[in-house]
Amino acid sequence: MSSAHRFDRGHTDDLMTFLAASPSPYHAVANSAERLEKAGFRQVSETDAWDGQAGGKYVLRGGAIIAWYVPEGADAAMPFRIIGAHTDSPNLRVKPLPDTGAHGWRQVAVELYGGTLLNTWLDRDLGLSGRVTLRDGSHHLVNVDRPLLRVPQLAIHLDRGVNQDGLKLDKQRHMTPIWGLGDVAEGDLIRFVAEEAGLDAAEISGWDLMVHSVEAPAYLGRDRELLAGPRMDNLLSVHAGLAALAAAAASPAALTSIPVLAAFDHEENGSQSDTGAEGPLLGNVLERSVFARGGTYEDRARAFAATVCLSSDTGHAVHPNYSERHEPGHHPMPNGGPLLKVNVNQRYATDGGGRAVFAAACERAGVPMQHFVSNNAVACGTTIGPITAARHGITTVDIGVAILSMHSAREMCGAQDPYLLASALTAFLEG
Repeated sequence: MSSAHRFDRGHTDDLMTFLAASPSPYHAVANSAERLEKAGFRQVSETDAWDGQAGGKYVLRGGAIIAWYVPEGADAAMPFRIIGAHTDSPNLRVKPLPDTGAHGWRQVAVELYGGTLLNTWLDRDLGLSGRVTLRDGSHHLVNVDRPLLRVPQLAIHLDRGVNQDGLKLDKQRHMTPIWGLGDVAEGDLIRFVAEEAGLDAAEISGWDLMVHSVEAPAYLGRDRELLAGPRMDNLLSVHAGLAALAAAAASPAALTSIPVLAAFDHEENGSQSDTGAEGPLLGNVLERSVFARGGTYEDRARAFAATVCLSSDTGHAVHPNYSERHEPGHHPMPNGGPLLKVNVNQRYATDGGGRAVFAAACERAGVPMQHFVSNNAVACGTTIGPITAARHGITTVDIGVAILSMHSAREMCGAQDPYLLASALTAFLEG
C-alpha cells in the first residue's frame, strides 16, 4: 500500500488547527475536552463518586487529561489499552515577579522550562498564554495570540566572532523578552493580562503564564510534504490519541479492552508532579474505573497485568547535516511511518514483546513502521514510558513520529506521519 494512498491531508490540517489553538498545556487540555465532548464523552470529577456505567468519560487536572471508554458489559477485570502522551513543551515561563527592565526598556522576567533550544526563541514574534487563578480559586485561560514580546539577539557588529565562535547565551541575562518602552511598573504585566482576559486585576492571585511563537503552522517543501509548527513535541501525539480514542469509541462492540488516552503535564522537566506521569493520577483513574464496575483488588491486579501502554512521543529523524550523530544502521525518515523506540538501558520501555504488539497494530492499519535507537556515543533522551512501566507494572512500548528540530520553538515532521500515527494508534486501541 503506497504512502500516498494512506495520506489524509484533512487529519494534518486538523492537527495544524489544534497546534495553533493550544499555546499552553491548559489550552491543549481544554481543546481536548471539547473534542471529547463532541465525541460523546462526559467529564467526571475526582471529588465525586464514580458509577460503572458504560460510555466515554474524562478527568481534567491542570495541564493533564485522562479519558477512557468503557464498553457495554465490560467486566471488572477487563484490561486497558493506553495511549500515553504529554501536553507540555519547552518554552519560557513568566516568573512570580514579572515586571523588569533596564535602560528605558520594559521587559518580562522569565524562567526557562524544560530542555529549551534557546537560540530558537531569539528574534521571534511571541505571544503570551496560560492561565490565571482568581481569589475564589477559579482558573481562566489567557491567550494573547499576537506579536507582544521579543528576545532580541545582539547585532553582529557588537559580536564579531559569533559566526566563528558560536552563539553563547547566558540563561539569566540574555533571554529576557522586551515588550515595550518606558519605566518599569510593578503589576503592569498582570494588569495587561487582566484587561486582555476581561478580568479584574485585583482578583488575580496566581498565574501560570508562558510565551509562544505566534507564527502559524505551515506546510513546507516543493510538494508540501513536510509540516513545520510549534509544540509538535508532543501535541502531535495528543492529537493523534484523541482521534484514535474517538474512533475506538465509535465502534464499541469490537473492543476487547478499555481504550484510554493519558496526556500528562511536566514531561519536559521530569514528570514529578501531581499532573505528571510519575504522579498518581493515571493509577487512581484506572483503579477507580475497576472499582466503579464492582471490581476488587484482585480484579485490578488482573486488569493491570493484561494492560498495554503505547508511550507516544516524538523521536529524531536522521538529520542530513549531522548524520554522524545518529546510529548508522537506523536512519528514520519523515513520512516513513511511526517509530518504534528502543534503548536497552531503559530510557525507553520497549522490549521484544512490546515490539510485537506495535508491529501487529501497524500491520492491521496498513502503516509502515521504523526503528529508532541512539548512537552509542550520544546520550539517549527518555519519555513517560519507563515511568509508566515502573510505577504501574504495565507493559509499555515507546513509539512516536520522526521530527527535526526537537525542542525548538518550531519543529518539523513529515506531513503524512501524523495520520499514519493516528491510524496505528486506532488499530492498537481496537486490537
